[in-house]
Amino acid sequence: MSSRFRSDLALVAIAACALLAAGCDRERREYHAAPTEAPPPHPRLSTLQPGDRLASPGDPIGAHYENNAYHINQGSRLYRWFNCNGCHANGGGSIGPALMDGQWRYGGSIEQIHASILEGRPNGMPSWRGKMTDQQAWQLSAYVRALSGNVPKAAAPSRRDGMAATPPLTQIPTQPPRNGDASASTVPSP
Repeated sequence: MSSRFRSDLALVAIAACALLAAGCDRERREYHAAPTEAPPPHPRLSTLQPGDRLASPGDPIGAHYENNAYHINQGSRLYRWFNCNGCHANGGGSIGPALMDGQWRYGGSIEQIHASILEGRPNGMPSWRGKMTDQQAWQLSAYVRALSGNVPKAAAPSRRDGMAATPPLTQIPTQPPRNGDASASTVPSP
């Protein structure tokens, strides 16, 4: 072989390796937390307000976590480690509300789930602030969103690490979040 052919072949091999290394963001693992400029404001918990509805901007940090299979998989491990099964029974609900349906009492966006985990909620949901890192709370929030099928199918892990009674996250139909419950929309009679 000529030296010109070997150098061209080496250049093609280096380019192919670079493309393979940079090609997949789905499984990218991070060994440090996502950068934050300033702490985001807490998401709105209710749409009750005078006048027109205000649009709430989405947090780019939440999208970063819910579009990455590694973070969703880490969230499933944290779900077991922090014993979320004790109240939410694999997402199906028990003494805590179900996480697999589209009914969300305090909002179903990843930012609202993150706020629920860190701040806690009345009537049973404890605050986990100080007991887990912010990155762990985002990973757990991404997994909870995946339980109801609200993450991209390309980001959801296609298998579980252990035995489970539920189907893989890629097989769960999407349950768009509906805020509040039916009793909140009825107006009491005077």
